[in-house]
Amino acid sequence: MERRRVDSCAFRRRVVTIAPDDWHAFVDSEWDDSLVVVERGDIELYCSATVRRFAQGAMLWFSGLGLRALHNPGVEDTVLVALSRRC
Repeated sequence: MERRRVDSCAFRRRVVTIAPDDWHAFVDSEWDDSLVVVERGDIELYCSATVRRFAQGAMLWFSGLGLRALHNPGVEDTVLVALSRRC
């Protein structure tokens, strides 16, 4: 089996921390082409017609959801890690 080394400079890693009971307005360009991992805490996604809650370990893709805002419903910080391509 051949293994290829992934060049870490090919990806951008961004950490977003949302304080307890705080909101983060959704801006599409901020999350464009990103795979988002809930590293710590819980997150609620407020979409145009519904609210969905995800816990630590969830892997999310925000495209096409009609997302309006992110909310931390917990009592500790929620930490999201967004990975996207640099190119």
